[in-house]
Amino acid sequence: MLVLLAGIFVVHIATVIMLFVSTIANVWMAGESMGKTNSSGLWLQCANGVCGDLRFEEDDLNALKAVQAFMILAIIFSFVSLVMFVVQLFTMEKGKRFYMTGAIMLVCWLFILISVSIYTARFPQYFKSSLDHHGYSFILAWICFCFSFIVGILYLVLRKK
Repeated sequence: MLVLLAGIFVVHIATVIMLFVSTIANVWMAGESMGKTNSSGLWLQCANGVCGDLRFEEDDLNALKAVQAFMILAIIFSFVSLVMFVVQLFTMEKGKRFYMTGAIMLVCWLFILISVSIYTARFPQYFKSSLDHHGYSFILAWICFCFSFIVGILYLVLRKK
């Protein structure tokens, strides 16, 4: 049981780190245009190492702000869930379940789902070239989505022994 809890803890830490990287890095979409590499993230748009503000329509800027907000909330809730797990690990009686930790992690999972779904629905039309593709930050966000769900469910199921 101790090995399982340690494994879940390591996956949880990896999820928090990947959420940070996914949110901060500007590679949600990547590609080439006229032989030049470019990428676009949640904060900046970069072309050949020169980064500037994102250029989207006004309606899509509101959607982008929602994606930014939900990704930041996901980071906060994932970190709070990690702290809650450590607190419950040392203060909770034996035989009890990690309900609070699991619930907070599932809220994080929901926030990731909302942010990545909004980005998937609203922003691919800006990247129409056949060389454009989703970048590693976008893929990391989906990996964090899977990990946060698995970790949240495992926290709900496991008991402290």
